[in-house]
Amino acid sequence: MGINDPSEIEANLQIGPTDQGMVRLYIFAGELEIPMDFTPEEAEEIAEELRAAAQVAATASGGGDDASRAPKQAKARGPKQGQPKRK
Repeated sequence: MGINDPSEIEANLQIGPTDQGMVRLYIFAGELEIPMDFTPEEAEEIAEELRAAAQVAATASGGGDDASRAPKQAKARGPKQGQPKRK
């Protein structure tokens, strides 16, 4: 399965700082829970990649630059390629 393959899997995503000075992406779907912790520097790199992908997706779909107003909690669909580094 690749990034362009459709999927019916739904998951929830929460993003926030931990009391250990890390940034946590917390993904949960049904009984599956995946906490992923990143250093602030890694989180900045991920944010840059998200912004770049959102800009390309907005251009491809003819949309505007609404990506910067995305909520901190959002539903994610389908599996993602690759595995970010966990600390």
